[in-house]
Amino acid sequence: MSTKTRLSFRESVDKMVDRAMGYLNLPMGLPAEIIACNSVIKVQFPVKLSDGKYHIFSGWRAVHSDHRLPVKGGIRYATSVTQDEVEALAALMTYKCAIVNVPYGGSKGGIKLNPRDHSEYELELITRRFARELISKGYLSPSENVPAPDMGTGEKEMAWIADTYKTLHPNDVNYFACVTGKPISNGGIRGRVEATGRGVQYVIREFFRHPDDVKAAGMDGQLDGKRVIVQGLGNVGFHAVKFLSEEDNTKIVCVIERDGAIIDENGINVENLSTYIRENRGVKGYPDGTYEPNGIACLEMECDILIPAALEGQITEDNAPNIKAKLIVEAANGPITYYGDEILRQRGITVLPDAYVNAGGVTVSYFEWIKNLSHIRFGRMERRLSEFRGERIVEALETMTGKSVPEALKHDITQGADELTLVRSGLDDTMRLAYQEVREAARRHNIEDLRTASYVVALEKIATTRIEMGV
Repeated sequence: MSTKTRLSFRESVDKMVDRAMGYLNLPMGLPAEIIACNSVIKVQFPVKLSDGKYHIFSGWRAVHSDHRLPVKGGIRYATSVTQDEVEALAALMTYKCAIVNVPYGGSKGGIKLNPRDHSEYELELITRRFARELISKGYLSPSENVPAPDMGTGEKEMAWIADTYKTLHPNDVNYFACVTGKPISNGGIRGRVEATGRGVQYVIREFFRHPDDVKAAGMDGQLDGKRVIVQGLGNVGFHAVKFLSEEDNTKIVCVIERDGAIIDENGINVENLSTYIRENRGVKGYPDGTYEPNGIACLEMECDILIPAALEGQITEDNAPNIKAKLIVEAANGPITYYGDEILRQRGITVLPDAYVNAGGVTVSYFEWIKNLSHIRFGRMERRLSEFRGERIVEALETMTGKSVPEALKHDITQGADELTLVRSGLDDTMRLAYQEVREAARRHNIEDLRTASYVVALEKIATTRIEMGV
């Protein structure tokens, strides 16, 4: 066991940012201003639940930086929620948005509760009351602070929040834009539910487009056949490994959950395992694979790609020396602590950092926000035009060659881009360009690890904004 003082989540994030600051020559005082959390509010509110009693709930909303407006960040429901965690996650949102060029500041919120302890009726009461608290105190609006789903929340909670805002601001025509991650029928956007997991896939694909980076990580070739371990089969982890296994032919050899892990060197069917987890609230007893009760120990198994997609602080100075993965892809927020990260850097293990990797959610949230403000779905005006042009191209090819275009190719050429196609295209482009920007920053500043390079990219943009604004 290490004798080092344990850092809080917020302290761990700040130390990683401090490390990146060393590569920049910023005006005196500006680094401290960038790192500081602008504001945080704690609310305590009573809700009368099904037992007829009033229960007091504690919630927080932090604004790390408003250098861009609105500020953006999810709302999580978990017993682990604290002010320190919310401030750390708000800071990560600031850097995340800057890295992927989404024009938001960073925010985060949460309520200390276990959603499994409450019925849907009770969760609606709690959510609407929390929303009223945030709205009345200026921490929720389309132009200032826009929440999204996070751990323990989803489309239903976001719909309740949007409806609460509409009730309090009936004349705001942009009320849908007060929150993202809503159901499609209530202002949502196609592709948002799986956006973070899809983004993880796009990040890994882009990494494998750079042979030098793959070689530096001790691998070769493409994604096909690579052995993957995932920790956490929630929304993000599930979609990431589902897409990687189905579309990129990777082999999911281990899934780590709260009550243990399932191991199968032949590859795990994550659809079947996810269904089993929902029905049995854990992996124990799953028939296809070997059950390991000490799940966290499986982080140290040999694999090509390790995807921590659960909670923060999973890889520390205690287990980092034993990690055998060639590439770690941080799908969760803060799964590697500062001291754990220092050890991995010294060992030369490649880490694709959280502030970049899981930005798919906020990227598609940005698309949803734009859709809500423009009051028109993507593809509505141009889809048929692109279909018409595709049909003319097919006609020209058939006229010039005297041969019929194969049906599969004809379908690809004439298919107009719908909302989901455009969302995926925009997300893929965002994640690819961001990786290239981080890679270039690493080269320009002679930085060996991608986490530090990612923060350098974010800090340069935030600092430029602050300096140009004269703040």
